[in-house]
Amino acid sequence: MPSQIPINQNKIGVAVIGTGFGQKVHIPGFTAHHRTEIVAVYHRDIHQAQTIAHTHNIPHACDNITDILALPAVQAVSIATPPFLHYEMARAVLQAGKHLLLEKPTTLNVLEAKELYQLAQAQGVTAIVDFEFRFVPGWQLFAELLAKNYVGNKRLIKIDWLGSSRADTERPWNWYSCQDQGGGALGSLGSHAFDYISWLFGPVSRLNAYLSTAIPARVDPSIGELKPVNTDDNCLLSLELADGTPCQVAISAVVYASRTHWIEVYGDRGTLVLGSENQKDYIHGFRVWGSQPGQPLQEIEIPNRLVFPQHHADGRICAFTRVVDQWVQGIERQQPIVPSLREGVYSQLLMDLSHKSHTTSSWVDVPNLEKFLTDGV
Repeated sequence: MPSQIPINQNKIGVAVIGTGFGQKVHIPGFTAHHRTEIVAVYHRDIHQAQTIAHTHNIPHACDNITDILALPAVQAVSIATPPFLHYEMARAVLQAGKHLLLEKPTTLNVLEAKELYQLAQAQGVTAIVDFEFRFVPGWQLFAELLAKNYVGNKRLIKIDWLGSSRADTERPWNWYSCQDQGGGALGSLGSHAFDYISWLFGPVSRLNAYLSTAIPARVDPSIGELKPVNTDDNCLLSLELADGTPCQVAISAVVYASRTHWIEVYGDRGTLVLGSENQKDYIHGFRVWGSQPGQPLQEIEIPNRLVFPQHHADGRICAFTRVVDQWVQGIERQQPIVPSLREGVYSQLLMDLSHKSHTTSSWVDVPNLEKFLTDGV
């Protein structure tokens, strides 16, 4: 059974597992939210865990998941570890009846993601995946305009997500360089893209993927020698949506581009563009433009009702806090939320099929999600 929140308890006790992104984003986000309290932190090195706990005034520090899950104060767990650790850790959390917040990509393959989804359903816990673009003001306006049929019948969708996070050849080899550990641009960025494509435009009927590696080797700091990189840092994707709309996606982690993240939607009634030139912060800086046929693009102001209520210099904290808010509402109301592990399964399914398409150099059909969750591929 899921951990119940006593009526007289003011805050939900959360344990944070993963202290890289977790320390930069999760800990500040949970601290900022009025309904969550961090009661435990995990690091594989107990001394590191104790240092982090002391720094952030967290009462419990642990170096194993069993101890974390045994703490009565822990009602919910966030996991911000590298992808290859997600499945085992998330499964333990769900089996313990704790609510779950999971970073993307969900797992290493869709069968693992499906198992987690089914386990969360069986346990009756609230599980959310950190697909934070759904909670960014410009994106929410963009979604509203699409829902109001601003562009009419869609004829073409173009997405460019171009960054330089891996462009430096001196950046050392780590898990991101290893496919077996869930590395690569497809997992890091494509997992988000597949989620927001589904959210904004609907399901995908088939896809074709070409994945490449621009920097084939990096220095492994543990041995001081070059080590092969077998993950993608460029992804070119062609999608056909269920409604027949073609969608072209270009993703790169190794280029220097001013137009870092851009979505263009062209229809028979108008055009919508969502974009950001903020290379240093992939949340702040998004603006929306629209036009009718024959007219120039005009910026559309983001209404105050969508603007982040609290500003953080790191935009990821702003968006993450809204993810936490969605999670908390689901926990308290015991009602389904989006994005859940269901959305995590779909993103993972599209990633798996992209690898299959690349390996076979062919188009691949995408099964209906409900059918997949019930019957499998």
